[in-house]
Amino acid sequence: MNMKTIEVTGTPSMAATFFRALGTGAKRPGLVSALPKIELALPNVVLDAQHIARYASLCGFSASQGVPLIYPQMLTFPLVTAYICSDECPWPAMGTVHLANSIEQYKSLRAGDAVRVEMGTGHLFAHEKGQGFTLDLRILRDGELVWSATQSLLRVGVKPASGTPYRSQIASDAALSCQTEFTAPADIGRRYGAVSGDRNPIHMAALTAKLFGFQRAIAHGMWTKARALSYLLPAEPLERASTSVEFKTPLLLPGRAALWTERSSNGALFEVRDRKGQRPHLRGQLSY
Repeated sequence: MNMKTIEVTGTPSMAATFFRALGTGAKRPGLVSALPKIELALPNVVLDAQHIARYASLCGFSASQGVPLIYPQMLTFPLVTAYICSDECPWPAMGTVHLANSIEQYKSLRAGDAVRVEMGTGHLFAHEKGQGFTLDLRILRDGELVWSATQSLLRVGVKPASGTPYRSQIASDAALSCQTEFTAPADIGRRYGAVSGDRNPIHMAALTAKLFGFQRAIAHGMWTKARALSYLLPAEPLERASTSVEFKTPLLLPGRAALWTERSSNGALFEVRDRKGQRPHLRGQLSY
């Protein structure tokens, strides 16, 4: 199957994206055996120092850590959104949730770097709650791959589902201990949405979240992941590192969470749990 490549020259407004997402609700493709081979690209993106600083401050990173390992995910968001809201994506945007995320950094990035940002369709997998699929994300500098990620998404309610059954890749039996607690303020969804571009109504306010079945607004999973990494990563910039998480249960806003870890000399296994330490919001691993 030939790859279809589309270079994106502009980012649509979030209002337009949201209403397009609502309009994709009529999609009913039946059983899908494979994703069409699509690649979207932003050919020239310059890492902005002020935007990096805003993101770092919001997620708890210090300036000494440099460009956070997880930050380049921000650069891919317009492409992921454009694909999910396009006719090329078999399923509606609404009802599609972020199930897992893995990141690999091969070389460190710096403010002022000019990069090419790419997103390609991946593979299908079957999940007990519906149809899963992956998107492959890449950052290239001067033609060299410096950062990549896999975003695993779940379209809830699609049955039957194609692909091999989903299996967790992160150990759940580690001897973790509570390291710290942190607060997720009531407005963190709006503040993170302003920086990331992800203004999904489930994160914005209790009223809009209730329209989608949540008691209150919920924190962005990628903010929760970033908040955990801000504690776990060294104080200095890293050249190479990798991290994976699986999202488990929503973190309701406002809320308080606890970081549980088992550290090693070059990384950690970790969970973000509710403040009682009983329910995981996410489970992850980090190596560097």
